[in-house]
Amino acid sequence: MGKTPTGKNTSGRGQRDLKVKVKSARGRTTSSTRWLQRQLNDPYVKRAKAEGYRGRAAFKIMELDDKFRFLVPGARIVDLGAAPGGWCQVAVKRANILGERGGKAVGTILGVDLQEMEPIAGCELHVLDFMDEGADDQVKEWLGGKADVVMSDMAASSSGHKKTDHLKIIALCEAAAYFAFDVLDDGGTFVAKVLAGGAEGDLQKLLKQRFTKVHNIKPPSSRADSSEKFVVATGFRGDLAGADTD
Repeated sequence: MGKTPTGKNTSGRGQRDLKVKVKSARGRTTSSTRWLQRQLNDPYVKRAKAEGYRGRAAFKIMELDDKFRFLVPGARIVDLGAAPGGWCQVAVKRANILGERGGKAVGTILGVDLQEMEPIAGCELHVLDFMDEGADDQVKEWLGGKADVVMSDMAASSSGHKKTDHLKIIALCEAAAYFAFDVLDDGGTFVAKVLAGGAEGDLQKLLKQRFTKVHNIKPPSSRADSSEKFVVATGFRGDLAGADTD
């Protein structure tokens, strides 16, 4: 018996189609109308609003953490391109930063982005371009040491050209990976969004040189018609710093 993300059964007889239909409006393109209709009917969007998360992407990091368990109490976690903050919200709860599940509140959640974000309890938010010179040292200073997790849900601005957009996000993910090499502690985890499209080979090779295991996964909350997937690299080998990764 199927269930939606809200937990309601979907296989009952005589259920009515409750989808919201959006009419075209002057000044709105056909594609924007389709996007709006998809948003209004997306169960993860509705669930995010009901549970107080800043976007449906929160469920993607939940599902990845359910499988790989990297958001643990005491962890020092860096969220690159953190806006609007959904992944940080999940990390605060999963790492028990506020001590809501008992025990002493430990660990650090650090969110960085090019734009300012509304505050999140238990999370340190900073305006920073992680590709700037010295950004890695600044992050380690804020953390008080190296990170246990570097995660990124960043996506480059869309050009509308599929191959170009694929190359742009792979380049962004590679930049995030090199940043992770500089700030991760031994045994750390790197999580990042990529787009399937054939240019990920070099990224996979790079990660396999520096991590014990590299997993590629499309979480259930990722839209079926999207080419996005996530790479989860575990067991960072910091002892390879300075090794030839060409």
